[in-house]
Amino acid sequence: GSFDQREAQRREDVLVFTSEALVDDVTLFGMTDVRLSVSSDRPDTDFTVKILDVYPDGRAFNIGDTVLRMRYREGMEQAIFMQQGDIYNVSLPPIMLSRTIRKNHRLQVEISSSNFPAYARNLNTNQNPYTSTDIAIATNTLHVGGIHKSFINLPIFTGELKRINTAR
Repeated sequence: GSFDQREAQRREDVLVFTSEALVDDVTLFGMTDVRLSVSSDRPDTDFTVKILDVYPDGRAFNIGDTVLRMRYREGMEQAIFMQQGDIYNVSLPPIMLSRTIRKNHRLQVEISSSNFPAYARNLNTNQNPYTSTDIAIATNTLHVGGIHKSFINLPIFTGELKRINTAR
């Protein structure tokens, strides 16, 4: 379930981006488009993204998240490992959102390399993630400028919601 994320955001390995306070309610309804330009010094790592609703008192609640294991960035059929120094432009699985963020709240994005225990940990090696006991620390980079752009397109709903009665 959703719980206050402020403690997790204090970690050095979590990037946090926060909007200004909203001047009107904003309804998010649909699938996100999450694209990151990333690099790592390890052959495998995860990239995680969370979308949060920040209340006026500072509490930050997760409303959606996604993860991409880099060895499977081109599909689950074959592991393709990262090369140190290379920059990868990747699309993460979309996040389905259905939430109205209230006036005076803020939107927040967290980007990290882990969302344990929601998702299995990544050992950051090229070994079998289910049987290996070797663990490495990954130094990951999020690229946000120049030709390498990272972005999230949010599904902002501007239409009218209508209730349809299907009872017979």
